[in-house]
Amino acid sequence: MNKAFVKESDNDDDEDAVALAQAIPAGAKNYITPAGYKAIKDELLQLIDVDRPEVVRIVHWAASNGDRSENGDYIYGKRRLREIDRRIRFLTKRMDSAFIVDPSVHYGNDQVYFGATVTYVNKAGEEHTVTIVGIDELDPLRGRISWVSPVARALTKCREGDVATLQTPQGEEELEIVSVSYPEPITD
Repeated sequence: MNKAFVKESDNDDDEDAVALAQAIPAGAKNYITPAGYKAIKDELLQLIDVDRPEVVRIVHWAASNGDRSENGDYIYGKRRLREIDRRIRFLTKRMDSAFIVDPSVHYGNDQVYFGATVTYVNKAGEEHTVTIVGIDELDPLRGRISWVSPVARALTKCREGDVATLQTPQGEEELEIVSVSYPEPITD
């Protein structure tokens, strides 16, 4: 069937929210760092103040050109507008459910909690550095892992010098914690 005749789902944002909500353990809060919350807020404001008005302007212009059935600017603009609105609803829900945790309160502590940057060595001798963040801040390529990930759960509450046990599909793996650090508190 031609995609032009298929109605797009208006509930895509609900599906996204359900998928991310499932990533948070039942009864747990949606922890996020202040920097992560600011990033979500900045993206939301960008969408509301800049992106959406620009697309609305383009759609209005395209609609004024007449026949909308074969008007690519109009069709694409309406689709883009739905995507922006979906993202705005999603970000708003994430901000409403966010529980901001400032990791700098643990500055100077050598025990692993939310927000810690941890360097560990696996049994192969490979050194890895990860920062434990909220699910909305996840960026594995930059070493930012979710607090609900198996690695973060294995490291949590361990101290420098401890050996954490990580359950993997291949069996148990031992991770020796080399260092634990937190961001310095911001003084005004």
